Amino acid sequence: MADELQELQENAEHGAHEKSLAPVTITMAILAVLVASVSLMGHRAHTEEILNQTKATDQWSYYQAKDIRRRNYELFLDELSVFSLQNAEQVAKIKEKYSKEVDRYKDEQKDIQSEAKGAENEVRTEQRRADRFDLGEVMLEAALVICSITLLTRKKIFWLAGVVLGLAGVVIAAGGLLIH
Repeated sequence: MADELQELQENAEHGAHEKSLAPVTITMAILAVLVASVSLMGHRAHTEEILNQTKATDQWSYYQAKDIRRRNYELFLDELSVFSLQNAEQVAKIKEKYSKEVDRYKDEQKDIQSEAKGAENEVRTEQRRADRFDLGEVMLEAALVICSITLLTRKKIFWLAGVVLGLAGVVIAAGGLLIH
């Protein structure tokens, strides 16, 4: 980024000597700011994507732990049904207790599963946003490079192509802000 700023400064000084290149250097400065801004938004979207992925993974681990515990209780209930025990009244109480636990875990698993799927949906949303920002950044960087060719060739067609590419990059990146 420091190299780009130094290059922009040199181009601005060069543009000060040739007034016809002033719009090109101003365009390049604007494109540089847009590249930095879109890059920052892309980084934040990627960070949010990772955080949501971690949340989803944690929820699925929690779901799995509850599932293991529920299955252990179900196995225990099955064993109680197979073995003959001396105190039938006590066995009935234990079966009722663990049956309630199995039901409680099933209910909790539904909530945990819902949260995990919600976090997975947020991951996909952030992926789409990050992809838009990344593509917008690439387009803006290409626009900056193409505009700089104008300074070397003195041909305005490169400046116009850079402006068009830059506008496309802004539109694509702005599309990332609309994804929710």
